[in-house]
Amino acid sequence: MFKLSKLALVVCAGAAIAISSAQAADLPPPIPPVVFKGWYLRGDIGYSNQRVDKLYNALYPTYTSVTNISKDFDGAPIFDFGVGYRWNRWFRTDVTGEYRSKSDFDGHDVGLSGGALIPDDYTAKKSEWLALLNGYVDVGTWHGITPFIGAGVGAANVKISDFTDVGTTVNSVAYGGTHDQWNFAWALYAGLGFEITDALTLELSYRYLDLGDARSGDLVAYDGTNNLNNPMEFKDITSHDVRLGFRYGFW
Repeated sequence: MFKLSKLALVVCAGAAIAISSAQAADLPPPIPPVVFKGWYLRGDIGYSNQRVDKLYNALYPTYTSVTNISKDFDGAPIFDFGVGYRWNRWFRTDVTGEYRSKSDFDGHDVGLSGGALIPDDYTAKKSEWLALLNGYVDVGTWHGITPFIGAGVGAANVKISDFTDVGTTVNSVAYGGTHDQWNFAWALYAGLGFEITDALTLELSYRYLDLGDARSGDLVAYDGTNNLNNPMEFKDITSHDVRLGFRYGFW
């Protein structure tokens, strides 16, 4: 599946700041919006580029060492809807609910035990429901284009499903059931708003999102044996999201 490069995401993240700085130096002072206050609806679609900091399993301490070779999530579509309020020409807030579609996970690690290398391959799926309270600062408006930055806090329900562990040298297979959990989540935004009418604004934005941890259900061997409670744990899941959306104001 298509994956966004980190370089492209960094460029997107800095676009609002770079454009704001350049235009502030070359153009007249920004023109404030015609309307300063009011309620608005918003909706966004986008694509995620996700990563996990590290994997952990209760069996790891039984090895001399464990090295995570790969731990990659595919990108996935995201969809949100929300309602907000513009307090003045510079500041607005909104509450959003978001569904983050299933993303495939592929992992590989190598454990060292008694001088022998024990490799394992992992596959799984991950999805989330996300609720955020967001605040944004609109830097100014030049020719209908408004750079902005923002931040959000809220909660994420992170679900891991279809987890499979294949021991590539000892011909073992284990499965983990579906597990979901609620975590504290936070986000940072940068983007551009394009005023189509006094009420309608299109938005192109970058978001850095921290979703917290997740884990699979307890791993059970293919023959039904289970001598230790050892779900696979996914530590510190983050995502670089690119989104395209709209805001419609009720003035």
